Formats: sequence, C-alpha cells, structure tokens
Amino acid sequence: MNALTDQIQKSNTWQEIHAQPDIWRAWSNDFSAEAYKSWISQLGIKEVWFCGAGTSAYIGDIIAAGLPNAGGIRFRSVSSTDLVARAGYYLNNPPNDLLIVNFGRSGNSSETLGTLSAIEVLAPSLPTLNITCNSDSALAKSTLGRSILLPDACHDAGFAMTSSFSTMLLTALSIFDTGADARYNIRRLAEHAEAALPVLASQILGSEVPSRTVFVGSGPMAFAARESALKVMELTAGKIPALWESTLGFRHGPKSFISSGTAIYVLRSAEYPATKYEADLVEELRLQFPEARTMTIGGDANFSTKSIGSSVWDSVLSVMPAQLASVVWSDRLGLKVDDPFVGQSTLTRVVSGVQLHPLEPVQ
Repeated sequence: MNALTDQIQKSNTWQEIHAQPDIWRAWSNDFSAEAYKSWISQLGIKEVWFCGAGTSAYIGDIIAAGLPNAGGIRFRSVSSTDLVARAGYYLNNPPNDLLIVNFGRSGNSSETLGTLSAIEVLAPSLPTLNITCNSDSALAKSTLGRSILLPDACHDAGFAMTSSFSTMLLTALSIFDTGADARYNIRRLAEHAEAALPVLASQILGSEVPSRTVFVGSGPMAFAARESALKVMELTAGKIPALWESTLGFRHGPKSFISSGTAIYVLRSAEYPATKYEADLVEELRLQFPEARTMTIGGDANFSTKSIGSSVWDSVLSVMPAQLASVVWSDRLGLKVDDPFVGQSTLTRVVSGVQLHPLEPVQ
C-alpha cells in the first residue's frame, strides 16, 4: 500500500511535481513583471481576456474568479476552445481597450493556432501577451504581440500539466495582481510546497484508490477543483471518474454522484464567508455519506498545504494533492504514468488534428 514504485519515482510527472518549489524560486528571481505592467498601462488596457485550452484555460478561470477588477482592469476568462468556435462573436467588434493573454504549455495546440489565426484575421490590431513554456512554438514566435518564455524546466515532459500550470499562473499573477508583492508571495508558496510535498505523498501512498472522486471549492478554488479533477481523469485514463463543482453548487444535483468508495475533497478558501460554507458542507457530507471519505485541502486541513492568505495565490498549492494522487493511482491501475493513453491514441499530450475552418474579416 505504501510502496513508492520505480515507475512513480522515475516518472517525469512525479519529478515535475516535486520540482515546482525550485522552479518557482528561480523564476521569481529571473522574471521581472514591471516592464509588462508598464506596457499594459501605456496601452490604456481596461479589460483582459485570458485564453487557453484545458488546464491552460483553468489558469484564466482562477485569475478571473480571484482578481475582480484588480488595478482598475476587468478580467474575463475566454477559453480558446470557445473563441475558435465562435470567433466572430468575440472578435468582430472587440473592446478597444482589450488585451488578450494566451497561455500554452506547448504553444502549438490546434486551439492555440486557431486563436492566433482568428486574431490575425478579425482583430489584427489587438494587443496580445503570450505566455508559454516552449521556445519552439507558434505562441512564442507569434508576431502579434509580446511573449513571455518560461523556463524550460516547466515545459513538462509528462502527459499532464503540472509545473507548467503553476508557473504560468504565478507569472500572470505577478503581472496582474498589482497590489501583491509577487516575489514575496512566490517564495512563501515555494516554502509551503517544499514542506508539504513529502507529507502529502506519504498520506496518498498510504490510502486506497477511490472508485470515484469529487473536488469542490469556492471562487478561484472552484477552478483549482476543476484542474484537480482533470488531473485524475487524465492520469487514470478515465478509470476513476472525477467531478468538480462549486461549494454551494454541489448540493444542486451533483451531490448525487457520491457513492460508497467516493473520495471527496473540499479545497479550503482563505476568505470569509467561503470558509464557513466549506466547513458546513464538510460536516454535512460526513453525516450524510459515512461510507464515502470527505477530506479537506488547505491550511489546517486533512491535506495541509498551508495558506498565504489569498485563495488565488494558494491555488497552486491546493492542486498538489490531486497531482500526486493521480500519479499514484495511475501506477496502481497498471497504467503508464507519463502516457496513460499509450497504444490508444485517443488522447495526446498536445491536442492536434482539429480542422480549423477559414474566417473572413468583417468588411
């Protein structure tokens, strides 16, 4: 039960999860957000759309939920999957004070290419900021705007996005959370992660593989819950169903998902009154579903990741239990951790092969 197998230890994914504290520290020293803040101010930006697909989209969801109108800027998460499908709706008459921020680990997914193409055809004068982990990518090489290239260490070799997710999120927060001391926050998060990871790993290695999982949270933690659920679905190749929902939304139907053997994780917020609603839900679920396991993630929780007092920043810590658990469960299910879909070709590390349909500029 407690065995840390060779596959787990040697997998890129396990190593990339544990590398996060060092990556964050080094990046906080190397990256300066001031030039980008100045550029955004000079452009007179009043609205920012965060775009990405899958995990990269959830980065924008977390920020938009956690930083409403920071620095006088309105934040909105627009997944590139939706922007590409409804390009005219978004780009035929965009706000003139808009900045589009594109996230991408590979920077080469079909939706990334489609987003860049849609902007070029429908709104070529729109300023863009591209944040990617791959120097040899369409996103990094795009001439539409400015690009931030993250350290090669967070260009995850594993199937699932882990260090790429957290480092792209922290990079964006460093730019757009204008009231925060980003370097100080990142260093504290690195300290908390470094202390938590071995304890979390031991807890997860000592637990059973659940039949299904649920992740819930409030505000930005709801989307950290979404990312947590995705990690489980990806690395277990769908063999462990995973659901995500908001704390108060969970009672409105999704609670029916719970059965014997379900592992329920409530991601704790740093802010009141969300903390109270989360505690109420935990108490209720433990009473109603004693055959399931209801656990908490966060400061002073079953899976303790501490807190720096801000849910939007804490989110990089709150996804770590799911990152670790997904690796362990993948291994115990007999899957290849770094490529759970090997031999199937139903899912790939970089989404490709989507037919992009041509667009015409509005006359």
